[in-house]
This record gives sequence, structure tokens and C-alpha cells, in this order.
Amino acid sequence: MNKEYDLLIIGGGPAGLAAGIYGSRAKLKTAIIEKKRKPGGQAATTEEMENYPGFAQGTTGPELTKRMAEHAKAFGAEFIRTEALEIKCEGDKRIVKTRDGDLVTKTVIIATGAEPRVLGVKGEGEFRGRGVSYCATCDADFYTDLDVVVVGNGDAAVEEAIYLTRFARKVTIIVVHDEGIMDATKVIQERAYANPKIDFVWNSVLEEVVGDEVVTGVKIKNLKTGEITEMPCDGVFFFVGTVPKTDFVKDLIEMDDFGYIITNDKMETNVPGIFAAGDVRQKYLRQVVTAAADGAIAATAAEKYIAEEEGFKTDVLNADKPVLVIFWSPTVESTFDTINMLENLGLEEKNVKLVKIDTYKNRLIADRYEIKNIPTLLYFVDGELKNRLEDVTKENVLKIIEG
Repeated sequence: MNKEYDLLIIGGGPAGLAAGIYGSRAKLKTAIIEKKRKPGGQAATTEEMENYPGFAQGTTGPELTKRMAEHAKAFGAEFIRTEALEIKCEGDKRIVKTRDGDLVTKTVIIATGAEPRVLGVKGEGEFRGRGVSYCATCDADFYTDLDVVVVGNGDAAVEEAIYLTRFARKVTIIVVHDEGIMDATKVIQERAYANPKIDFVWNSVLEEVVGDEVVTGVKIKNLKTGEITEMPCDGVFFFVGTVPKTDFVKDLIEMDDFGYIITNDKMETNVPGIFAAGDVRQKYLRQVVTAAADGAIAATAAEKYIAEEEGFKTDVLNADKPVLVIFWSPTVESTFDTINMLENLGLEEKNVKLVKIDTYKNRLIADRYEIKNIPTLLYFVDGELKNRLEDVTKENVLKIIEG
């Protein structure tokens, strides 16, 4: 493969697709790596989506993500169907190792999302695909006029239970809380209570999935009495949270105890040039709208990272003469006097180049050289930092140059 890009996005869910739109629109050579046949991530398995801005009457996850993918393609984003296995850093390049070869890029956005959490109860793994499912949109029609059980009581679980009632004869939700208490938002709870096809089992947990060749029932444990009862059913749907897909970068990127990637508000990870967006990162709210926002921010930050890096390399590190770099800010009035002094030192005659860096617009370089006070001056020769001044006076600058 061995292609080279400005921006590689790993993951084709809403975060990755939004990043693809913003990256390619900014004229970055952009590609989205997605191992599935169709992009969309978890959102593409969500049938009902009525809280995405602009769709008051609702839309479907597959339709929304299809439009996002078409939007990214329209701006020139390339889609590569393969699986990312590892990211390596080599100087200012990032190497994404895939099943089909290496891809070289200046920046990477990790948008691999999360996958359904497995409870690990007895029978869950044994009957997966034979009555155990994690996606109502994918499998609901298999249970037409049959009885199913839903494990979980958050927004996703209850929304998917409501969707299942379009097909199933009866849907039973197992709820760990006391009667009338669920983790789902009130409006979603009310819809579930009003649906005649939905029943609830309160104060209980799923103990076991039972069956022969396929699921024939479940064992449910009452948390207050300890009693275990068996309920016949034809399928079990699990909606008990997600696990981030970050194993492939666990030795490179800083994560929290649950495996979610830690970023700042620019979606920057602890590794320069690598960003994270969407459900894969540590965040307060995991929704399609916040994933799309993350992707837009990450791509914009990646664009600025490239511009800042390449500008600094050209103007400073690869300069053919010594360089004075003055870090200034329009909010610090005294820096204007400092710049004026430097511009009148006759630097051209001394074969010295002056580069001005606005710390407000160029935080990356300022942070790299630990610029704490404004103004601060750095002196480079042949790309190597030779001296540093925080007391930027004419006398001190001349001492550096002449010394």
C-alpha cells in the first residue's frame, strides 16, 4: 500500500466521517480507514434517531451516516477498507500499519468508537448469533411474532426495546432497579410504559441464557429475594454499555482505567500529531451529535498542527542562517515594543533571520519549548536551540548573536 497522506482517520462512524468532511474540505489529503463494508459505526445500527439536530421528525442511523459518507466523498475523502493494527511514530511521520500494508501520514485521528459490552453470563457466548444479539436493527426481523428479552435500562436499551416491538410479540426488559426507576431519560421511559408489548422485571439481573441449538429461555435472579426463575423466550438482546476499541494503541496513547483515550479540548492525545474523536475518547456524553463535533474539532486541530509544524520546520529548523524566534502575544502590549526593537537591530546585515510566533495562534510550538513568559526569545543555529532569553533587551540579544 505505502501511500502517504496529510490526515488518516481510523474509523468510519460519525466522528470519523465528520473528520473526513472537515479534513478533505480543508484540502488535506484525507483517507478514512474502515474495516466494515459500509461506514457508519454503531450509529448505522440504530434505527430510530430523533435527537440529531435538524431532524425533528426523526431519521435512521443508516440514512444519516450514509449521507455523512457521501458528504466526505464529495469533498475528496478516500475510503480504505482494511483494519488498522498499530500506529508507529517515526520523526514527523505517523505510520499506520494495516492488514494490507503501511500507510504514511502527517496526522492521525483515532475514531474507532466502542463495541457492545459483553456481560459474560452463562450461555451468552454459547448462543451468540443463535438467539443472543447486541443489535436490534440488525436482528429484529428474525423475531417476528416471537418473545424476546432485553437486558439493560439506559436510553439505548429502552429505545431498542421499543423498536423490537415492531416485530416481536412481547418484549421483556430486565431492570436492576426498583420498580419505576430506570436509567433512560424520562421521555423514553414514558414511551416504554405506554407500549402494550413491553413488560418489565424489576430488581433483577440475568443469571443465565438457556437453550438447546438456539435460545429457549433465560434464568432471572431477583436481587431482593435471591430467587431464580426461568422465563421462556426466543431471543435475548444485550444493551449494557460499550467498551472502547483501543487495544491497538494501548502501548502508545494515554488512556483512562476503562481504556478510553484521554484528550484535551482540541482532541489532542499525549502523542503529537495523533488525535482522538467520538466514543473512543474519555467524555461526558456519547451521542452522534457529540461524535460529529469531536470529528470536526480533531480535523481542524490536525490542519493547524500540520501548518504550524511545516511552517516552523521551513522557517526555523531548516533555515540556512541563524534564527531568532520571538514568542509574542497581541494581548501583551510590551511585546510590540520588543518586536520593533528586534526589527531595528539590522539583523539582515548580521545574517540572522527573525521569526515571530503569536502564542495565541501557535500553542503547539510554544508548549513544546515551554514558553511561560511573554515575550521569550529563542536562538537557533542549524536547527538546534542554542540560547533562550526571557529578559529580551537589545544588549542581551546582541550578546547572543555576537557570542
